[in-house]
Amino acid sequence: MQVRIIDGEAAGRLMEPLTALVVQAGEAILAVNRSAMRVDGKQDGSPVTEADLAADRIIAEGLGRLANDVPTLSEERTHLASPPFRGSFFLIDPLDGTKEFVAGRDEFTVNLALVTKGVPLLGIVSAPALGVLWRGIVGRGAERVTFEGTTSGAAQPIRTRKLPGPGEPWIAAVSRSHGDPKSEAFIDSRPNAVRKTCGSAVKFGRIAEGNADIYPRFGPTCEWDVGAGCAVVTAAGGKVTDGKGGELRFGERGDTGFIIPDFIAWGDAEAVTTY
Repeated sequence: MQVRIIDGEAAGRLMEPLTALVVQAGEAILAVNRSAMRVDGKQDGSPVTEADLAADRIIAEGLGRLANDVPTLSEERTHLASPPFRGSFFLIDPLDGTKEFVAGRDEFTVNLALVTKGVPLLGIVSAPALGVLWRGIVGRGAERVTFEGTTSGAAQPIRTRKLPGPGEPWIAAVSRSHGDPKSEAFIDSRPNAVRKTCGSAVKFGRIAEGNADIYPRFGPTCEWDVGAGCAVVTAAGGKVTDGKGGELRFGERGDTGFIIPDFIAWGDAEAVTTY
């Protein structure tokens, strides 16, 4: 199969149909009865539910109609992936924050990224229970969109915020379910750090809309947890790096199980140089 390269202009034409697809997947998640659903365990110990699978099925079918010549890497279908991806591919987490979902909380997301040449170009992070999504295309800006059901409201342009000045607090987005000592130490080293607890990829959305400054994660995650948020934060003016400030690459390391050892999302891209 010929390798397809999708640039920013072509990604722009895909944004609305991809957004509709992600919102539809969110509706399928919300339709699942959490009190009666089946919860299974994966080999890595993480949970998977019928809601994960329903959302993944909708996205897979939709991408088949929209761009069937573009490869897909989904958390729920890693066995079908054939890395490394040389051109563009879709990177999907059909239900990020399954632990939040199972616990009855609302901070879970549907994440969809379009990655081109190893770098997330387009990202959509949708929080269906909150009725909000964040989306962006690198080099073309980012937006926050509210919605009810499948009806979307007006898109509001968003930008990350500048590094806090002397004496001003850093707001750090932190996980409710996944904490680690190194991330805590990193936050403690920021002046007057204030923690804002969020679930799933909602943390990337808070960075992108200027309501948090950093989101450090020094424990391992997977590419589908990070790709969409990386695109949204970058499109909004921020930057997402590895734990040492270097570039993150996607779709090139299938032999490591698509693991990202660590990352930091920065609201102010210039802050990386002061790290």
